[in-house]
Amino acid sequence: MLPVENFAPRVLAWFDEHGRKSLPWQENKTPYRVWISEIMLQQTQVMTVIPYYHKFMTSFPDVEALADAEQDEVLAHWSGLGYYARARNMHKAAKILVDEFDSEFPQTVEGVCELPGIGRSTAAAILSISRDVQAAILDGNVKRVLGRFHAVPTWPGEKKTENAMWDLAESYMPSERCGDYTQAMMDLGATLCTRSKPQCLICPLESDCQAKLTEDPTQFPIRKPKKAAKPEKSIQLLVMANSKRQLLLEKRPQTGIWGGLWSLPELASNESIVLHIEQRFATQVNVVTPLSSFRHTFSHYHLDISPSHVQIEETSMLMEGEKYQWFSQQDALELGLPAPVRSILEQVDLSK
Repeated sequence: MLPVENFAPRVLAWFDEHGRKSLPWQENKTPYRVWISEIMLQQTQVMTVIPYYHKFMTSFPDVEALADAEQDEVLAHWSGLGYYARARNMHKAAKILVDEFDSEFPQTVEGVCELPGIGRSTAAAILSISRDVQAAILDGNVKRVLGRFHAVPTWPGEKKTENAMWDLAESYMPSERCGDYTQAMMDLGATLCTRSKPQCLICPLESDCQAKLTEDPTQFPIRKPKKAAKPEKSIQLLVMANSKRQLLLEKRPQTGIWGGLWSLPELASNESIVLHIEQRFATQVNVVTPLSSFRHTFSHYHLDISPSHVQIEETSMLMEGEKYQWFSQQDALELGLPAPVRSILEQVDLSK
């Protein structure tokens, strides 16, 4: 896979005329602002990210504000974006930047990569876009553009293929306008060289694109070998309400699914709700009302959730320290909640 001449000039010329230049993180392009956007954009579409980004930057306008915040506050701003380890790592990295780097990002890709939750491509994006550093990226969009342009015949997830694509990415990285080129490659993959229905006829690289010469350019990059069907799990979630119409929430461990978030008490799908509550909380159950069941899909399994609205006598409840707390419905919805839990709490009627 040999580089092709005039690759970067063609990409930059297209960007000058058609590229996106008014996204919120493209204004006042500091390393901090670019970093927040890059982390949010991992696994998440631009239009979904924009309102989250505005709210996040209003509350945490700089790295000091983020470092000073409580983790619960950061997770509350992240609620709904998923992949919550991103937010936890971001919070940790902000503290490191403030405590060890005088609130400034390191000058090299290697230095930025030492921060929690930041890999090589994200580090390069931060430095190239905010400081015009000559550092190539290889995110999903760039892999798609290069994979098609060179008709790479193997899956990019294989180490040998990934290394070859890194070599290509670095060979095409210009010495000037590095930030514009990085943004241009992202835009090219996001708006023209899309997963389905790529707009090849108006692509600036169309004349030399090897995938374009095939009957189906969408066969590149080569897809990951199929795995077996996702496993299925099922749980019950308890919307436990007291006589004051307060909800009992449980703080989840820092690691694992929904780490660090507030959630509803959980039990196995085949457990008795009444027996579970009596044994776990040493209190009396008054009424149990089943709510609509639904499926929530993670990257590696399906989770079937059966929620129930449970009215209890909480006068003598046994609770474990600060792991459980009572919240009004409004206050609960302002916390960092997993998306399916938020959906349940938004719909449940505590007046019944």
